[in-house]
Amino acid sequence: MSTKIEDFILLFGGDLSADVAEQINTKLSSIPTISSTHNIHKVRMSKSKEFKTALLEGPLAKPTTLAIFITQTIENEAPPEDAGACIRFFKRKTHPETLLTDKIQFAVLGLGDSNLLLDRQHTAAKDCNQVAQMLDVRLEALGGQRFCQRGESDERTGLTEVEPWIDVLVEKIKECL
Repeated sequence: MSTKIEDFILLFGGDLSADVAEQINTKLSSIPTISSTHNIHKVRMSKSKEFKTALLEGPLAKPTTLAIFITQTIENEAPPEDAGACIRFFKRKTHPETLLTDKIQFAVLGLGDSNLLLDRQHTAAKDCNQVAQMLDVRLEALGGQRFCQRGESDERTGLTEVEPWIDVLVEKIKECL
């Protein structure tokens, strides 16, 4: 069960995820209640200190903050360079299972390209959204509260899955204002 939302953090790494983060920001900002009373923070996943402070230590590290992760998967099940610091941070096995408990709610949107899977000589990946899948599972394992179902999209289909996922996210957010 999701609780009231007071703040938003859009986390992204890479050009495509930055574009999608801007789409989400625009949709959220168009909701009168959000634009007048809520804060939307955009944080690059490459900025270690920024995302750690926002999610774990700062005034936004609370259950009424929704962290929306927009993650790309590139060749060989890897995030883009700009998202690597954040993804590696959450993959660490040394974190306690309570790292995110009572800190954030989260949503994850994966941006993949199944064209990269067609040439098996260059990739061992089995799915084009593996970074998002791993991050979603890991955030929950660390005590984060899932706000909505993970979204997955594919560049091969024109990322047609992105807009419907954003619409579902926005509707669910409206219910929690």
